[in-house]
Amino acid sequence: MPMNEVKVVEVVGVEENASEAGGEPPLRDLPRSLPILGLSDIVVFPGMTVPLLVESGPSIRLVDDVVDGERLVGLVLQKDPVPQNPTPDQLWTIGCVARVSKMLKFPDGTARIMVEGTRRFRIQGFSQESPYLIAEVDVLTEAANDSIELEALGRSAKKAFEQISEISQSIGDEVKVGLLNADAPGRIADLIAPHANLSLEDRQALLELPDPKDRLSRLLPLLNREVQLQTLGSKIQKDVADSMSRSQREFYLREQLRAVQRELGEDGGATEMEALAQKIEAAEMPEAVRHVARKELERLRQIPPQVAEHSIARNYLDWLVDMPWNRGTADRHDLSRAAKILDAHHCGLDKVKERLLEFLAVLNLNQKLKGPVLCLAGPPGVGKTSLGKSVAEALERKFGRVSLGGVRDEAEIRGHRRTYMGALPGRIIQMMRRLRSNNPVILLDELDKVGSDVRGDPAAALLEVLDPEQNKSFSDHFLDVPFDLSRVFFIATANWLEPIHPALRDRLEVLEIPSYTPREKSLIAIKHLVPRQIEEHGLAKGDVRMPSRTIEVLIRDYTREAGVRNLDREIGAVVRKVARKLVEKEKTPRPVVVNPGDVETMLGVARFQREPEQPLARSGMAMGLAWTPVGGELLVIEATRMAGAGRLLLTGSLGDVMKESAQIALSHLRGGESGVDLSEVPFEKLDLHIHVPSGAVPKDGPSAGITLVTALASLLSGQVARPDVAMTGEISLRGRVLPVGGIKEKVMAALRGGMKSVLLPVGNRKDWSEVPEEVRRRLKAHFVGTVSQVLRLALGSKPVRGN
Repeated sequence: MPMNEVKVVEVVGVEENASEAGGEPPLRDLPRSLPILGLSDIVVFPGMTVPLLVESGPSIRLVDDVVDGERLVGLVLQKDPVPQNPTPDQLWTIGCVARVSKMLKFPDGTARIMVEGTRRFRIQGFSQESPYLIAEVDVLTEAANDSIELEALGRSAKKAFEQISEISQSIGDEVKVGLLNADAPGRIADLIAPHANLSLEDRQALLELPDPKDRLSRLLPLLNREVQLQTLGSKIQKDVADSMSRSQREFYLREQLRAVQRELGEDGGATEMEALAQKIEAAEMPEAVRHVARKELERLRQIPPQVAEHSIARNYLDWLVDMPWNRGTADRHDLSRAAKILDAHHCGLDKVKERLLEFLAVLNLNQKLKGPVLCLAGPPGVGKTSLGKSVAEALERKFGRVSLGGVRDEAEIRGHRRTYMGALPGRIIQMMRRLRSNNPVILLDELDKVGSDVRGDPAAALLEVLDPEQNKSFSDHFLDVPFDLSRVFFIATANWLEPIHPALRDRLEVLEIPSYTPREKSLIAIKHLVPRQIEEHGLAKGDVRMPSRTIEVLIRDYTREAGVRNLDREIGAVVRKVARKLVEKEKTPRPVVVNPGDVETMLGVARFQREPEQPLARSGMAMGLAWTPVGGELLVIEATRMAGAGRLLLTGSLGDVMKESAQIALSHLRGGESGVDLSEVPFEKLDLHIHVPSGAVPKDGPSAGITLVTALASLLSGQVARPDVAMTGEISLRGRVLPVGGIKEKVMAALRGGMKSVLLPVGNRKDWSEVPEEVRRRLKAHFVGTVSQVLRLALGSKPVRGN
């Protein structure tokens, strides 16, 4: 037989409907010994025809033998539904004799049989347990009883089942017709029991009652309970049907369950609601907020726990309860202690420290002082973030950091409205709940990296957060109640002030953090970086030693930065080399001293030279100074000439302002007011080309004006610019040198690049005092007011005409 063919076995010779209208076959037709088939999920009653799936090997063999024999099998419910081949003690003692009328075998080895229940029987004992069970049985007979009470019980059961069938859609018409034609009370009970909503235990109990009166007496209360449940379900269905739609079917079903639980007195969650009410009363929230919380709690009581809205309302109440409405930490106003903490954690930054100590002093006098909004602006790696932690430590306040880099959604600040699934408050409110204090120090990191798109402008939302006049009643979209942020000490950080929204920038007290000088970097490395790297790499304090001269080599030859991040990485690389040496050679004497000469062996050749990479050895070149968000930089400008038609070519990713500065420089030189004799230069027959290297990096701004005019003057006059002079300043068409910004960063870049002199506009003389003393001592500043002064100082000793 092919594997995909279903074998059908017709069992012939079986009396059709042997039990007519509830009649039972004669006892002489039933053997005293029957093969027993355990059922896991069904109870078969006399007169009931049902298909059964047979899967286990012993059961298949049993069915085969039954079909080949008298076609009678004993069907008994298992006490435990799991075993496929139950033992005698896992079976109930009373079952139903059934005739097998049809068997279908399937390719997977299973079989499906159609059986018809005939009589009840009781197991007296088992004569065989393998390969399948065979039991000695006594057939149970129904006692004849024509009493009026029995007839009344039958009619009541019939009526109750008819009521159930009218409400329920799961009872088939054939069952209704069969019940309509049934008159015998025992037959009525056996017909109703399999189709009523009863448990297996209740059905087995009914099967074990051979007396129709006992059977109906047990069945009738079960039917009446089912009628009540069905009627109540119908009432609930009618009550909620008006608000139903297809998308609300799940809600409707859960509402039914909730109503049933309420009717049965099983409504849970009351204890949880009481606990939440106590939390609301215990929370030190304003009275207006408490009123909102109480109202929301009453609404929550009416929402079933299974409904999605319940979890939204509960989550909202949890947020209201957990917010630090009136909880804060006591400030410590010890100025000397605060100064020691700031000095221990940070080198330099005198102005920043001074401002913070001033705030502490005023706070000591006025406890209700609104928190200031400071903005620490400076290049990366100068300690802006760590400074916020030090402030919190000095005040003994809790500290939180909110990263704003890449934030483009206003909801990140103001939160999402609760109508959205998964809605949450904004980052500020989330941080307040996490810190559980209403007066923490919150660091708003990378404020200049905030963007905007179609979802709104986060900078606009920050206006309310950072305005001391408004943040006393900050309203988050999720909480939708005012929250007081006036006691929070906000500290923002930024690399560059230009991208910050002007209205937001107006609310900030900006403290410029300059680049570190080489001496400050050396002190930071010795006090902080080297000890931390030794500890992080698992070494003891006495295992490695780096003299200050070694640190100076790392600063000078291996890093070129405003802060100390790269210096920290280079120190870590050196410490790793030492750690490997100590592990591979256990007898290495300690401490391992890293001398300046060892640095190149460990880290390779120096990455930076003290002198410019391209010395100004030819005419047409000048050394400028540029400001970037990550610190100052040296900027070499090159110019060349060729035969042409008087055009000016500009390359190097220059912006419009810088292009205009180049045009102004050329026009000023052609006007003859620069002090350089260019009368014999045929400008109309020359094309001039100006290039600024690092062409992939965009460049713009007017501060390269004097560098551009110096490069052009050097090219056209043949004089070579001094290689140890760097300059910055804007020029006007009439040759005036105008002040520019970023002087401190530019001057420090000149020192890092090995310059000896800088040319600065006269208008920036006031900024020279802001330059660290160490830098002023090592660099000579020349303050210039005209282009002719610039060219006299930049083009060497060869005399030039002019002022």
